Amino acid sequence: MNYIKHLSAAFQQMDADTRLTPYHISLYMALFRRWNLNFFRNPISVSRDELMRLSKIGSVNTYTKCLKQLDQYGYVRYEPSYNPHRGSLIYLYSFDKGSETGADTGSEIAVRPYTNNTNPLNNENETNLGERAKNFDRGSNAKEMKEKEKLRQKKKEAAGYGPDIPPLEAHVKIYFDEKGYPPVEAEKFYNYFQSNGWLVGGRSKMKDWKAAARNWMLNAQKFNTYAKDQRNHQPGPKPGNLHSGTGKDYGEPL
Repeated sequence: MNYIKHLSAAFQQMDADTRLTPYHISLYMALFRRWNLNFFRNPISVSRDELMRLSKIGSVNTYTKCLKQLDQYGYVRYEPSYNPHRGSLIYLYSFDKGSETGADTGSEIAVRPYTNNTNPLNNENETNLGERAKNFDRGSNAKEMKEKEKLRQKKKEAAGYGPDIPPLEAHVKIYFDEKGYPPVEAEKFYNYFQSNGWLVGGRSKMKDWKAAARNWMLNAQKFNTYAKDQRNHQPGPKPGNLHSGTGKDYGEPL
């Protein structure tokens, strides 16, 4: 089959068919791509998720309606599969005017069943174009995973915000040590907020544990300074009654 002549004839028929919408045409082109990967042999095994992705159709109802109408209008023959582990079968008709019959349903071949989550390009009949596309997708996915991992690490190294609450006690001790505070102060901070569910003021969910730790350090510093001043304060003489000397001479004039 000459696929250029096929597409030219198919487009001419589509141009004259007022029943078709852009969804019908994009879905047919997605089916044609799968047919091309199958060396234009019928039937082809397809999955709903794959065809919706290739045809850029976001609605399941639109996809189902268009596929049934393509069958009704004579562009394809649709044999739905009600088995979730097996794709539906599609027969595409040849519009190549050079063929004798003008409609070639081909011969049925063994097609490896796959679920909707399986990459349809991983089969023994893959073309070089499909292989390159698969390698490109794999490289893109690997790059995307690396970018996500970098973002995750940045979030983990951020200033104790959001997903890092509650923090590990070891991280709290390291942070207090960096600020010059002993481990016991870090334990006090961790135990206090661990007991109240990491709430600020007993009501609001904590957003930044390092900011809360810095406030704890300021309060601890104020308290320790006050206690030190209290220990260093020497009490003066206690107030009492009027004191007078015993050796005073009351015979002397004032």
